[in-house]
Amino acid sequence: MSKAKTGAASRRGFLKGAALGTAALAVKPEAGQAQEQGSARGNATARPNPTTLALDTGARPAVPSRVVENPGSDFMVDVLKTLNIEYAASNPGSTFDGLHESLINYGPNPNSMPEWLTCCHEESAVAMCHGYAKIELKPMMAVIHGTVGLQHAAMAIYNAYADRVPVYMIVGNHADAAARGSGVQSYHSANDMPLLVRDFVKWDDQPISLGAFAESAVRAYKFAMTPPMGPVLLVATHENQTQPNRETNLRIPRYTPTAPPQGDDEAVAQAARWLVAAERPLIVTQRVVRTPNAIKLLTELAETLQAPVDSQERMNFPTRHPLAGTGGAGYEPDVILLLEVSDPTNAARAARARGAKTINVSAMDLFMKSNIQDFGHYADVDLDMGADGEATLPALTEACKKLITADRRRTLQDRGAKLAAAHKLQRNQAVDLAQYGWDASPISLNRLCAELWPLIKNEDWSLVSWQGFISGWPGRLWNFDKHYQYIGGQGGGGIGYNAPASVGAALANKKHGRLSINIQTDGDMNYAPGVLWTAAHHKIPLLTIMHNNRGYHAEVMILQNRASERNRGQDRTTIGTKLWEPNINYAKMAETYGVYGQGPITEPTELVAALKRGIEHVKKGEPALIDVVTQPR
Repeated sequence: MSKAKTGAASRRGFLKGAALGTAALAVKPEAGQAQEQGSARGNATARPNPTTLALDTGARPAVPSRVVENPGSDFMVDVLKTLNIEYAASNPGSTFDGLHESLINYGPNPNSMPEWLTCCHEESAVAMCHGYAKIELKPMMAVIHGTVGLQHAAMAIYNAYADRVPVYMIVGNHADAAARGSGVQSYHSANDMPLLVRDFVKWDDQPISLGAFAESAVRAYKFAMTPPMGPVLLVATHENQTQPNRETNLRIPRYTPTAPPQGDDEAVAQAARWLVAAERPLIVTQRVVRTPNAIKLLTELAETLQAPVDSQERMNFPTRHPLAGTGGAGYEPDVILLLEVSDPTNAARAARARGAKTINVSAMDLFMKSNIQDFGHYADVDLDMGADGEATLPALTEACKKLITADRRRTLQDRGAKLAAAHKLQRNQAVDLAQYGWDASPISLNRLCAELWPLIKNEDWSLVSWQGFISGWPGRLWNFDKHYQYIGGQGGGGIGYNAPASVGAALANKKHGRLSINIQTDGDMNYAPGVLWTAAHHKIPLLTIMHNNRGYHAEVMILQNRASERNRGQDRTTIGTKLWEPNINYAKMAETYGVYGQGPITEPTELVAALKRGIEHVKKGEPALIDVVTQPR
């Protein structure tokens, strides 16, 4: 692909020529149409004439009388480049055409920082940002088209909100009712565009001037990155994008990150006293690890206390560490430390029932909304710190160390030895359990994950898909010890997340040379399979292994339970829940989108060879998909 000219003279000269040509077509539409139709017969990529464009888009054919030398969207790009955003994911739309054109053409390095990524659906664009942020620890941008695009994106936005993940979004809008056209320009616009998703974004704004856009753009990034993190939304009015920039003394504010809040000194001291005195402490984590250093901090606290760590949702604690787990059979904690747990209700209630204490450290209560109920029930904890978990770890560890006497240290070491033995037993039990159904066809998930592990364990690998629908087998069998090796699930439970989020995470892993692995459920894939094309087009290396159980099996089980509760048969519970008759061939689907595809694999003896071929393709910098027909769970 040839590089676009970047000089202002060449770009503006082309635009002047285009303007004159468009004006000529408007004067003689019949001749213009005939000329375009003649070109189209000899060239499949001929440009449509203005009348055809108007019919396709619902807009009036434009007849530029002058060239806009300094459009407002150029300044918007100057602002965005200060935020160090690497990628902009988008399904194209006419409400942001000014910004789109500036991003790909303006400046000495057009289409870079951010680089434009073409997506086939707005939900996929936002979900890609979701997965990317959990690997790269910073936002990428989604550019969204008006009312219809924002409604398409809404599910992915909600997932990111519930998962407390920063996503930076810009939505276009024809704000001036007197200037916008009827038809598409009107019914894709709104008086209060962010209202469509306001309940599940952390912050939104509709700046009416370029100066206001600069402040809001930097503020949005700051809010997105301040714990508890979340998606933010800015409206870029079409008028600001396309009209000449006549504002003077414009400035771009400097982004200064907000230091996350640390737990109150007195509360930290109380928590340390309870934890050091506990006979059976337990640490429960979900989203405490935000940086590689957090794993070290959490490990230091666990080893100081010789307390087991129940790591949930994301990669928080090394899975082969002797303290990983819940303490083994019969271990009933008397003090539970919850670190960034989204809903501590069940743990707190169980602890209170047996007289145990619960300590909660979370930034969740620092930002909450009333409509969306992702906060769950009110948690009856004994000590609650409204603070960032990662930021609080150093002070809490230091406070615990100061309280540990020589006698207490010997007691803690004895407990640690017992916990290590329990951890080893649990791991051995998982390995034994993985052998059940080893030769079954369809292929068991335990065999799929067990056979994959030897092929990747010496690579710099990253599991970019959720384990919830595959019975957690990677967590039981693989060795996780880096923050990027597991990024968790949807956050809000919305299906359609996994495939695009995996592509976004693989994009973040690409520059690090990591092998990204997505064990992909079939129901989720069918929500937005077009993301495979995005992976192929932008050469995003990702190994997708289909967990093809030919159905929405969670719903199958739910329906079976409901039928059993009502003393009815199970034979009809596949109606409305299975994906068969016909079976979907995901290998051919992948090939249609330009991705290497193989399968369906039904025999377990063929699995390893197929996985090896897929890995070979990914190592060449290509996406690959292996369709494996699997057991339901």
